[in-house]
Amino acid sequence: MNPSSRASADGHPVGGPSLRILGIDPGTLRLGYGVIECAGNGAAKVEYVECGVISAPARHARLVRLAEIGRGLRELMTELRPDAVAMEEAFHGPNVQSALALGEARGVALFVAAEHGLSVTGYPPATVKKAVVGHGRASKQQIGYLVRALLAMRRPPAVDAADALAIAICHAREAAR
Repeated sequence: MNPSSRASADGHPVGGPSLRILGIDPGTLRLGYGVIECAGNGAAKVEYVECGVISAPARHARLVRLAEIGRGLRELMTELRPDAVAMEEAFHGPNVQSALALGEARGVALFVAAEHGLSVTGYPPATVKKAVVGHGRASKQQIGYLVRALLAMRRPPAVDAADALAIAICHAREAAR
């Protein structure tokens, strides 16, 4: 959020309707998250709030990693109090184990969002890329560069966090339609 904006006790801006969006890039080792605020009519004005990565050690069993990521996401949602959650949809790839693991990570995120009374809107990767970069075949580097520019960030976010912010931006733009 812009340091000059006034905020209420829950951290949301004062002086008009706003929407706080949590974008999630799911994973069983690293779950990227990004939070933005949309003022007024959706995507017209988006402001950076926070981003990062919730990670779990690869040496732990998948069940333990998922529990760690779930706890971290629960704490994050309690602290940042999003109004909406957007997440990358599962992709169809040749590696069945990777797709299964991604589905499990998505399930944890869906469960935590439901605990907080929030539904989750899913977006295919190509839709997210098109919303941020202008075409559906953008590289991770292009996404990071444009997310940084759109949100006036001083330095580029970590790759997973940039993807999560891109998902949040996509949701803001879709909500504005």
